[in-house]
This record gives sequence, structure tokens and C-alpha cells, in this order.
Amino acid sequence: MEENHKPATSSSFKKGDDKEESSEVEKTEKETKSEQPQSQDIDDKEKEERAGIKHTLQKSYDDIETFLSKLENDAEAPDIPDFVHKYVDLVEKKLSKHEPLFHDDGSFLKVVDQISRLYKHLSDSVKAPLINRIGQIQQQAMCYLEDEFRSLLEEPDLKQEVVADQHGEDQSTLDQSKEESNFSGYSYQVIPKLNKIAKEMIFGGYESECCEAYMVTRRNIIDETLNKLGYEKISIDEAQKMQWEALEKNIPPWIKAFKQCTKVYFSNECRLVETVFSGYPSLSTNLFSNIVRGVFLQLLNFVEAVATIKRSTEKLFKFLDIYDTLRDNLSSLDGVLPKWAEELRNEMTTTRCRIGEMAIFIFCDLENAIKSDTGKTPVPGGAVHPLTRYTMNYLKYACDEYKETIEKVFKDHSKIERANSTNKPRSYEGDSEKNKYDDENQSPFVGQVLRILDLLDSALEAKSKLYKDIALSCIFMMNNGRYMLQKIKSSAEIHQAMKDTWCRKTSSDLRNYHQTYKRETWMKLLGCLNVEGLNVNGKVVKPVLKERFKSFNAMFDDIHRTQCLWVVNDKQLQSELRVSISAIVIPAYRSFLARFSGYLDPGRQTEKYIKFQPEDIETFIDDLFDGNSGSMSRKKP
Repeated sequence: MEENHKPATSSSFKKGDDKEESSEVEKTEKETKSEQPQSQDIDDKEKEERAGIKHTLQKSYDDIETFLSKLENDAEAPDIPDFVHKYVDLVEKKLSKHEPLFHDDGSFLKVVDQISRLYKHLSDSVKAPLINRIGQIQQQAMCYLEDEFRSLLEEPDLKQEVVADQHGEDQSTLDQSKEESNFSGYSYQVIPKLNKIAKEMIFGGYESECCEAYMVTRRNIIDETLNKLGYEKISIDEAQKMQWEALEKNIPPWIKAFKQCTKVYFSNECRLVETVFSGYPSLSTNLFSNIVRGVFLQLLNFVEAVATIKRSTEKLFKFLDIYDTLRDNLSSLDGVLPKWAEELRNEMTTTRCRIGEMAIFIFCDLENAIKSDTGKTPVPGGAVHPLTRYTMNYLKYACDEYKETIEKVFKDHSKIERANSTNKPRSYEGDSEKNKYDDENQSPFVGQVLRILDLLDSALEAKSKLYKDIALSCIFMMNNGRYMLQKIKSSAEIHQAMKDTWCRKTSSDLRNYHQTYKRETWMKLLGCLNVEGLNVNGKVVKPVLKERFKSFNAMFDDIHRTQCLWVVNDKQLQSELRVSISAIVIPAYRSFLARFSGYLDPGRQTEKYIKFQPEDIETFIDDLFDGNSGSMSRKKP
């Protein structure tokens, strides 16, 4: 509505502007229409020119080929025909168009081949301007070839590279048919192109550029493939700064990458480089050497980095995994790495030895872990000590899961192990019974296990002295000894290695502790049932009899209350203890009761001094060693 009230001058100005704009648009449209035929003429001319260049190049090809044949057979300085200059002009024009040059018909490669041959044969006999032009054209053509070579190399099917891993280790190599249908992910359509470009670049004197492009591109592709497996490069400095939990997570991907490289990637790489650079065995060997060497040393550097971290017993099994991987895959390299790769084999052997040595040191550090456990607080109830659980579970796992590997490690590094275990447990010194374990005919690993067990036994003996009650110290030793024995017997691998000698000795020790326990507890109780002093002149002395019953009741009540808190987790040992106690106490008590209970006055006197029947004693014995507070509430009225 506001526009209707605008001044007339403003409206007239607008109309004038519209007229001017309209005339400008009409003028532009006319100019555009007049230019369209001219632009169309230019496009047509370019097409005709390109077709003409192509036609003329094809026509000139035979003339140049004839001229080159003459050059190759005639040692005299040639006269340069005019068609050579025209041919050079045509090739230069073709290159200046920046069109796709690599065609399936191979025409561009033929042109490049001729340019290279011209440069080679004319460089010593032709004036500088022409040969310089040919050299520049050749250089430009080689740049195009290098770009095409690199582009083709950068587009493999990486899924082919990692497909084996997706199907598990048992299929870590592809089916033979799949292996033969591609070279590291490249199809048969690409391989011939790579081969032709490589030959042309090498013939033209651009061998180093071709090799550099191949080596850098293939190395990047291998790195990318390993990254897809989860493997990451970690330097020694980075490893030393990492927490073990973080570094540990990188070991399984490294194992996967190492296996894939030795079983799949390296052999595929060998086939690829030999095919792309067929006819140049020395060159392909050097390229393969440089690529594989770089990847291989990168993988070994990770192991070296792991080997520099601080030792601790929980790291042993990852070290053994690495050792296994290096050992098991050495043979895979023999079929891939030629004799010149002896250096890599030596590097791998050196790294494997270092990991083996570290594994030995870590395993022997278990001795230090036992020695350093100097706690002065006894385990409540005489239960199995945490040190015993840790040590025995550690040994059992080592034997069950890694016996073959660890036996091999100890065999190969026995000198290191001997040097690291010079401080044997005290019980070895002058003890012929235990020195027989340290026999030259047994494996170094078994000898070390025996040393650890003996050291643990000595440590437990020292800890048993923390208990003021001798009977409880015997329960402690029985608990720990039985735990050790059961762990040994439950592991077929370690039990077989130990050959029953240690087991027989430990079983004998357990019987001795059992006897000491009964003597310190129950034989003292039976002393209350001693008949000596009860008869005087053929008569039972009632006050003495009453004191005997009273002492028995008090002592049994104290034993029950105390030993209900003691712990025997091994059900078999718990049952054996209860049965043996019952066998000692119940018959003796039943006999004493039958013989002397009649001398007490029936009623209140009997109830006061005879608090337990034999059945009650058996019931209360079954309360022992449960780790619960004892209660006499189950006593029969």
C-alpha cells in the first residue's frame, strides 16, 4: 500500500531503469547467440585436431619404428628426417592436452617407448635443441606413467588382505584358488598394466623413481592392512611410559599381525613384486628385501619395546605368547625369505632369545615374591595363606597352558636360570632328601619349580610360628600342604613332571603335622580320663572322679569353642580330621563313662558332672573347622 503513495519522480526513474535493463538483456542475448556458433566451431576444431593428432601419430609410428631399427643397426651418425621433428611435435601436443593417456590398447606406452629409444640413440649424435626437447618430453611422459603406476598400486582390495583373519587362524591362508586369483588384492587386469609401466620406466632410465613409488606405496598399504588388524606402532620410549594394562592390550593384535605377515602377506608380496618386475630378478629381490625388512623390523621393535619394561610375575604369560609366536613362525619365513635375508633371521632369533631370557627372569622372580612376603599377621583360623594360593595357581597355570613352551625356554636358557637361582632355599643346604630333587637328569624347569615349592614350604613354616597355639600352626601347615598337593595332583602336566617324589614327601609331612595336632589337643584331653589316682584301697575316690569329669567338660568345651573358629576348606581333610578325632575321643570317653558314671549320685550330681553323652561328643566334633563360632546349644538334655 505504501508504494501507491510514492512520489511520481521516483516512479519515472524506475521505469527508465527498467527500459535500460531490458535493452541490456536483449543485447546480451544477441551476443550470446552470436557466440554460440563460434564456441561450437572451437569444440569441433579441437575434436578434429585431436583426431588428427591421433591419426598422424598412428601413421608416424611405423616411420619412427623403421628409423629406430636403422639407428640400432647402423653405427654411423644418422641424418634426422623431417618426420622425426613432426613426430616430436605431435607427441608434445598430445602431452600438453592433459588427457587420459593410459589406454588398454597400449598406444601411449608404445609412444613412450619410442621416445625413450630416440633419446637413447640420438643423445650422443644430435644437436642439443632436439635432444633436449626429446628429453623433456620423455620426462613429462615418465611423470604421467609414475602417477598412473602409483594410482594403480594405491587401489588394492584390502578386504582380500584381511579376509583370512576374519575366518580365524586355521584359515590364515586363503584357499588356493583365491590365492592364485589375486596378488595382495590386485586383480589380473591391473597386474599386466603395472608390469608394462615398470618395464617402460626402467627402460627409459627412471628405475629409481619407479622403485621408490612401488616401495613407498606398498609399505603404506601394508601398514594400513596391519592397522585394520588392530596393530599399532609403539616405540621403546612409548612402551616405557605406558601402563602394563594398556601395553598388554597391544600384544594380541601384534601376534595376529606377525602371523599374518609371515604366513600370508610376505609370500603375497613376494609374488607381487616378482610379477610386476618380471625380467628384473635382482631389482625385485632388492625391493622385496627393503619392504619386508622395514615391516619385519617394525614388528620386532615392538617386541624389543615390550622387553624393556619393568619385570613382574604377572607379565610372564604374555612374554611366553610372544616367544611362541616368534618360534612357531620362524619356519614360515624359510619358504619366503631367500638366503640374503639371513640378517632378518638373526634379528628374529636374537629377539626371541631376549624374550626367552626375560621369561626366565620373570619366572625366577617368583622366588623373590615369596621371599618378600614378610607379613607378621597370621591368617585367621589357620586357613590357606594368600601366598600359597597365588604361587600354586601361578605354577599350575604355567604348566597347564605353557608347559611345552616354558620347558623349551628353560632348556634353551638354563644357564641364565641357574645363575638367577644361586640363592636356594635354606632347606637345600645339606639336606640329602631334598638335594635329590636337584638332579642333573631332570629338566631345568622342573628343578626351578621344585626350588620354588621348597622355598614356599620354608616360608610357610616360618609363618606357622606366628601362631601361639601349636595345634593351630599344625592346622595351618596341613591346610597349605594339602592345597599345594591338590594343585599338583590336579595338573597332569606338573604331576607328571614331578614324578611323585615331592608328593610323597609332602604327604609324609602332612601325616606328621596331623599327629602333632592330635597330640597337642586331643591327647591332652584324654589325660582327663586317666584312671590313675581314682582307686585308693580298691575304692573310687569320688572327689577325684568329679574333678576328672569337670576337667574333661571344661577342656572339651574350650576346644570346641576355639576350633570351631578354625578353618579347613578342603572337605576331604576336614573329614579326615573329624574322623580321626572321633576315633580317639569317643571310644575312650564311652569306656570311662561306662566304668565310672555309676559312682555318681543319680539326679543333680550326675547332671552336674556328666554334661556330654558319647553321641553329643560326636555331634560337637562335627562342628569343628567350619570357621563359625561354636555353640553347645545342640547338646541333648
